[in-house]
Amino acid sequence: MKLNYNKAEFFASYGVFSQIPENAGTEIAFAGHSNVGKSTLINKLFNRKNLARVSSVPGKTATINFYSLENIFFVDLPGYGYAKVSKSEKERWSGLIDGYLSSGRDIRLVFMLVDMRHAPTKDDLKMIDYLIDTEMPFVLVLTKADKLKKTEREKRLEAFKTEIPCFEDMHVIPFSSMTGEGVEELREIVEDVTD
Repeated sequence: MKLNYNKAEFFASYGVFSQIPENAGTEIAFAGHSNVGKSTLINKLFNRKNLARVSSVPGKTATINFYSLENIFFVDLPGYGYAKVSKSEKERWSGLIDGYLSSGRDIRLVFMLVDMRHAPTKDDLKMIDYLIDTEMPFVLVLTKADKLKKTEREKRLEAFKTEIPCFEDMHVIPFSSMTGEGVEELREIVEDVTD
């Protein structure tokens, strides 16, 4: 199914899991550390400058944000792992993410974002383990790919093999919002899983 990505719109945002309405259609979620580039990736996917609010302040997305396109919902989960928020705020985020992922919704895929320049954080690994353990289909998206030179990039890809369990069995897409690398591949995957 060919989607017209320009037609995506902001649907709603929820601060606690109990506010989220029943599943209304197919969903694709975006997970990752604070400031890994989830909002930027969503904007790039939909050819929009500011559909998803982008902030240079980590931990800005403190809600689950839903964007709709035809009968598909794209779900931006709050970034985890940001140190400068209170314990109760961290617990609320964690409740939102866990609640959402374990709620039996029609989640076709999770795009799991990791900053390509660095080793994955403990929280990234916890999230990847969770996705593997629950057999939730996911694609690993390595963001900020344009910030690495070719040799640094090869080094990081080698290092990920030891840093991330089962890395070589994963579908991995290097992504750059600057160059557009990875965008077409992400769109093809979306169309495959929502057909």
